[in-house]
Amino acid sequence: MSTMSPEVHRQLCDERESLLAQFHRRLELPMLILSFVWLALFIVEIIWGLSPLLEVAGYAIWAIFLLEFALGLTIAPHKLPYLRHNWLKAIALAAPALRLFRIVAIARVVRAARLARGLRMLRLVSSLNRGMNALGASLGRRGFVYVALFSTIVLFAGAAGIYGFEKDVASGRGIDSYGTALWWTAMILTTMGSEYWPKTDAGRILCFLLALYAFTVFGYVTATLATYFVGRDAASDESDIAGQRSVDALREEVAQLREDLRGFRSALRS
Repeated sequence: MSTMSPEVHRQLCDERESLLAQFHRRLELPMLILSFVWLALFIVEIIWGLSPLLEVAGYAIWAIFLLEFALGLTIAPHKLPYLRHNWLKAIALAAPALRLFRIVAIARVVRAARLARGLRMLRLVSSLNRGMNALGASLGRRGFVYVALFSTIVLFAGAAGIYGFEKDVASGRGIDSYGTALWWTAMILTTMGSEYWPKTDAGRILCFLLALYAFTVFGYVTATLATYFVGRDAASDESDIAGQRSVDALREEVAQLREDLRGFRSALRS
C-alpha cells in the first residue's frame, strides 16, 4: 500500500482550504440574508409566536444551515480545528433539535418553562453570533458601520430575549411589553442602567452579556468619535493643534532651505 508523501499531503490540504474558502465566499450573501431572517423569526417567535407557515420556514432555514455546515465540515482538511472554530455555530444548529427533543421526549420529566428559557438563551446567543459573523464577513469587523448595525441587532434581539424571559414574572412591575423591553435594553447598552433588574436566571445572564457588550462598544465608540474630532482639528488651518497640513508645509520649507544652503555652499567653494 503506497503512502502519501508529506509534500503531496500538504498540497492536497492547501487545495481543500482554498476550496473551503471559495465555498464560504460563494455562499456569503445567501447565508447573510438567511441569518437575519433566522434571527427575525426568533424575535417574532418570542414576542408574538410563529404561525405554522413561519415555523415551517424556520425549520427550512435550519435545514439549509445544517447542509452548509455539513458540507463545510466535509471539505475542511482538518475537522477538529474547523469544529473548534465553529463551535457556537454548531450549538445554534443543535438548539432546534434540542427543542424538538424536549417536546417529544422530556416535556414530562423536567420543568418545561425553565428548559424553554435555557433553550431561548442558547438560540439567542448563537443566533447573534451567526449574525455577527455574517455581518462581519460582509462589512469588515473594524468598521464603525459594522459596530452600529450589529449594536442595532443586539438592541432588538436583546429586547426580545429579556421580554421572553421576564414577561411571566409575577412582580407587578416587570417587563410586560416589547416596548418596555426595548427601552430597558437601550438603557443597558448606553451604560445608563435601569431601575428594573431581571428576576429569572436567564434574564440575569442576558443582562450581564448586554452590559459586557455595552462596556466594550462604549470604549470603541468613544475612541472613534475622539479620532474623528481630532482629525477634523488636525485638518483645519485655524485649529490650535498643529495640523497635518502645517507639518507638511513646514517640512517642505525645511527641505527648500536645505537645498538653498547646499547651493550657497557650492557657490562659495567655486
